Amino acid sequence: MGEAWLDASRLILETGSLSRYDGTMTREIAHLTLVIAYPNPVDPIISRHGDPAWLNWIHKNFFVQNRVKDLGNAASYAVRLFNYGYRGRDQIQGIVKRLRRDRETRSATVTTFMPLTDTSYIPCISLLDFWIPGKKLELVVYAHSLDFGKKAYGNLVELAQLQSLVAKRLKVSVGRMTLYVKSAHIYKPEWKLMRQIGRHRML
Repeated sequence: MGEAWLDASRLILETGSLSRYDGTMTREIAHLTLVIAYPNPVDPIISRHGDPAWLNWIHKNFFVQNRVKDLGNAASYAVRLFNYGYRGRDQIQGIVKRLRRDRETRSATVTTFMPLTDTSYIPCISLLDFWIPGKKLELVVYAHSLDFGKKAYGNLVELAQLQSLVAKRLKVSVGRMTLYVKSAHIYKPEWKLMRQIGRHRML
């Protein structure tokens, strides 16, 4: 996953178009597809170059049910996944049950978007689609945007955690993770940092 993060970051910096997002200059690639052959929550590159504080923040977002102050008190991903709409609906366990009933299903799909309450904040990752096309559990993800300078690697770690959790409950191996990202970008303040990390990796 760390290699995918840095490869995508290099591609964005080298070929991305200049754009603006949230009032800040970015380099951006539209419609990026990222395929990770071996998603593992414990990644040596991310452990070495990632920000521990950010990794802790995003882990809580995915696995602690609360409102996130930094996101305008929007529901955390944990609420969206394990207590959808604050109605006790555990979508991850629902995925496990669906795949147990039918290992060939193509509709083991959940959303993080809660349209009745998401009026000011729209979650970057809105769709998680699990399937077992062979003998391994694969995860397909749609994101309207991901920041590959400062944040995306944390999302990758937590998505791998979810994929591993579902695979463990189903007693199958973990397969590929595929992400479709409408806007893959890096904000200007992180351009220098990501170039430095990329050069360091090549040494």
